[in-house]
Amino acid sequence: MAVTIKSAREIEYMREAGRLLAEVHEELGAFIRPGISTLDIDMLGEKLIRSRGCVPNFLNYQGYPASICVSVNDEVVHGIPSSERILKEGDIVSLDAGLIYKGYHSDAARTHAVGRISEEAKKLIEVTRRSFFEGIKAAREGNHLYDISAAIDDYVSGLGYGIVRDLVGHGIGTHLHEDPQIPNFRQKRKGVRLQAGMTLAVEPMINAGGWQVDFLDDGWTVVTRDHSLSAHYENTILITEGEPEILTIT
Repeated sequence: MAVTIKSAREIEYMREAGRLLAEVHEELGAFIRPGISTLDIDMLGEKLIRSRGCVPNFLNYQGYPASICVSVNDEVVHGIPSSERILKEGDIVSLDAGLIYKGYHSDAARTHAVGRISEEAKKLIEVTRRSFFEGIKAAREGNHLYDISAAIDDYVSGLGYGIVRDLVGHGIGTHLHEDPQIPNFRQKRKGVRLQAGMTLAVEPMINAGGWQVDFLDDGWTVVTRDHSLSAHYENTILITEGEPEILTIT
């Protein structure tokens, strides 16, 4: 496994890619409301990315047909935007987005409430967000990669939620997906030793029910097998000599 260590110049590009993506996510979050279509979100997202002089890295990636992955309720990830999919009061919607700045990628995801949502849905979104921050407590130079996985698992499993196992986080840099893969559940091995200069996309995907998922016939959309709600929270982070630096938060 070859995990790239970024130079000081590359880290600056990664920081800017992350900062710009954080701005895009903030504007998309403010746009979410009942009555809009998932295609409306995608169209705005692409406009916001290109207006910053960047390129949406999801568009046409391995054939994916949109710039923003928009996943509603029991859709875990990779929902394909559609003019016919209208958000309604009480839905939750996960937005996974990324961009390329001067050849360097950023990647982040957020789950949003659509109007008023149930207490169950609010708790799921918060637990998923919190699990990311619990995980990156272990993202320190000298620790091992799967310390992150174990920290996420310890927090989430204790609350009775299902951690998606079929999809994982990843390294990121000049490619959207680089080594290493980063599971969100405890591993038997330690994984690589973390070094300053590594850039990682840590992305817990948490289900209100079981961890099992199915892949729909469109070739992209992943849904919970038991049709329970699912939430997604992701940031691109930089391993430093101290605390990890979150690149995709303003």
